[in-house]
Amino acid sequence: MDELSRYKDIVYKIIGAAMEVHSKLNYGLLEPVYQEALHRELMMNGIDNCREQPIQIFYKGVVLDKQYKMDMVVGDIIVELKSVTQIIPKHRAQLCNYLRLSKKPVGLLINFGEPKLVGERWAYDAQSNDCFLVNKNMEPVCDANYNKLLYHDNGTDECAED
Repeated sequence: MDELSRYKDIVYKIIGAAMEVHSKLNYGLLEPVYQEALHRELMMNGIDNCREQPIQIFYKGVVLDKQYKMDMVVGDIIVELKSVTQIIPKHRAQLCNYLRLSKKPVGLLINFGEPKLVGERWAYDAQSNDCFLVNKNMEPVCDANYNKLLYHDNGTDECAED
């Protein structure tokens, strides 16, 4: 997991930029507004990023016509944005699917839809093909069953640190 620690600083900067956007625009606007504002905030801070980046999907070695689009990509980091009342398991599953399909090591799930900005850091392990929640130091949060975080609404309660 040491390889994840190299993402700590850039993840911190991305979250800081999202906090700035949230402080200026507040909560409850449409997701594309936050996406454009975050794009601009990152660029003003010298952080290159791409919006609406497509992911090619392969099936038995053949590229499918259908593609997903990641909200934002900063280097090897996927930034999935939401503007909803609460992050739910399908939002986490969406980010983890993007991580698996793109083979990118880190993803951020950021929700602008609540009075206080909410974000989660996720990592992808290509060897096991698993996604897992990480803390601000980019270390796994716990040994919880991540399927519960991804598919059950109350999964985060089981992942408290001892």
